[in-house]
Amino acid sequence: MPFLTRRKARGDQAEAAAEQWLVRKGLALVTRNYRCRQGEIDLVMQDQDTLVFVEVRWRQNRSHGGALASVDHHKQHRLIQAARHFLAKHPAHQQRPCRFDVIGMEPDNNGSVSYQWIQNAFYSE
Repeated sequence: MPFLTRRKARGDQAEAAAEQWLVRKGLALVTRNYRCRQGEIDLVMQDQDTLVFVEVRWRQNRSHGGALASVDHHKQHRLIQAARHFLAKHPAHQQRPCRFDVIGMEPDNNGSVSYQWIQNAFYSE
């Protein structure tokens, strides 16, 4: 299987696992893989009355700073723009409080997955 195909498949698996993990934590799925010209949002969830835009990051190891370090300022800007697009297209959600969360996923030494959930990971300008 080509590298990009494997990478996409791994990303899809990570997003599905993160979604299930967040549902177990009490969040509800609104939509997944919201795409627009401005960017993509992996998961849009609802946490009580708050709309949560979730970026899921999988890293095989921490050699480049790990999963959470990969959400740089440029990526944050694209997520914010995509969230604004989502809200413009879904007026029912416009009055809800919103936040941006990041789920970092990495394999641990035991062969299972370690989750790091950063709520309010960054804010809109």
